[in-house]
Amino acid sequence: MIASRSRPARAALLLVLAALVLTGCQATGSGVAEDADPTPALAAVTPLENPREWTGASTAVAAPAPVAPVDGPAPALPATITDAQGTLVTVSDASRILALDIYGSLSRIVFELGLGDRIVGRDISSGFAEIADRPLVTQNGHDLNAEAILELDPTVILTDTSLGPWDTVLQMREIGIPVVVVDSRRSIDGLGGLIIEVAQALGVPERGSALAQRTTAAVEAKVAQIADVAPADPADRLRMLFLYVRGQSGVYYLFGEESGADSLIEALGGIDIAGQNGWVGMRPVTAEALVAANPDVILMMTKGLDSVGGVDGLTEHIPAVGQTVAGQKGRIVDMSDTTILSFGPDTAAVLDALAVAVYAPSEATR
Repeated sequence: MIASRSRPARAALLLVLAALVLTGCQATGSGVAEDADPTPALAAVTPLENPREWTGASTAVAAPAPVAPVDGPAPALPATITDAQGTLVTVSDASRILALDIYGSLSRIVFELGLGDRIVGRDISSGFAEIADRPLVTQNGHDLNAEAILELDPTVILTDTSLGPWDTVLQMREIGIPVVVVDSRRSIDGLGGLIIEVAQALGVPERGSALAQRTTAAVEAKVAQIADVAPADPADRLRMLFLYVRGQSGVYYLFGEESGADSLIEALGGIDIAGQNGWVGMRPVTAEALVAANPDVILMMTKGLDSVGGVDGLTEHIPAVGQTVAGQKGRIVDMSDTTILSFGPDTAAVLDALAVAVYAPSEATR
C-alpha cells in the first residue's frame, strides 16, 4: 500500500472523480430498465465451482429494500459541528431537510435515521420508493437548481462535493441556510463514519450509532458470505479492475485506490489489481497498462458500457481489452451508475447482487 495523499491532493482527486461520474450520468440509454428484475439473492443461487471458466457478461441489479428507520431520542438541537471542510456549522432547525449527493446515499441515510418525513426534496439519484413524491432540486442530470432549492425553504442542507455548481451551495450558505458538507469519500470502511456525520449534524447521534452498527454488521455478514463462495486459495481468486468509460466523450479511466473501487473489489473476494500496482484514484487507460494488468473480470457502470455499444463495442473502443482474459471471455460485470460505488445503507444488497453476477453469472440479469 502507498502512503496517504495530502488533503489538497485528495480533494482534487475527489473533484475529478465526481466530475467524471457527473458526465457519465448525463449519458442516455441504459442496458437495464429502471424496472428490471433484481438479481437473485446470493443465498438462492448455486455459485460456479470455478468462476474462471465462465464466458459472458452479466449485470447486477440490487434488490430494493424498504426503509427501516432506527429508533432513538428526538433530535437534540441546536447541534454545532465542524464539517468535512473545516467549517463550523450550527443546525438549529431540522424540520425541512435537503440531503443531496450524486449517489442518493445521504437522503437514504436521513430516512433510515427516522427523519424521512422532514425531507422536502430530492436529487435525481434518490430513487428509493419512500422519497419518490418529493420534488427534484437537480436539473440536467445532477446540476443543483438554486430556485428549486429556495422554493422548498430548507432549514438545513446536507451535501458533499459531488454535486455542482459549487456556487449554488455557497449561495445557500451566504443567505443563511446552514450547509453541512460531509466527507465525499465513499468506501466500505467509511460507511459507518458517513452515517455518524449525518446523524450528528441532525442532532440524533444515538440513532446514528445504532444505524452505523446495523449497517456495518450487515456488510460484514455479507462480506463473510461472499468469502464462502469466492475461491479460498488466493492464487485462484479473480483479478479485477474497475473501468470507467464514456464512449461519446472519449473518456477511459482505470479506478484505483481511494476511488471506492478498491474496497468494492476486496469485499467481493477479488484481487484488486490497481491496488497491487499502487495506482491511486483514476488514471487514463493505456494499452500497456491494461494488457499488463490482464484482469479476469472488469467491473463497469451500466451507462458506461452502454456508451460504447455494450461488450462488443468495448473492444472496438479499447482494443487492448480484447487482449485480456476478461475481454476474451467477455467477463464484464456492470451495475447502475448511481449504485455501484454509492456505499450507503443498502451496501449489503449491492454487494449481494454483484457477488451473484461474479460467482453465479448465469443467474444474474443481462
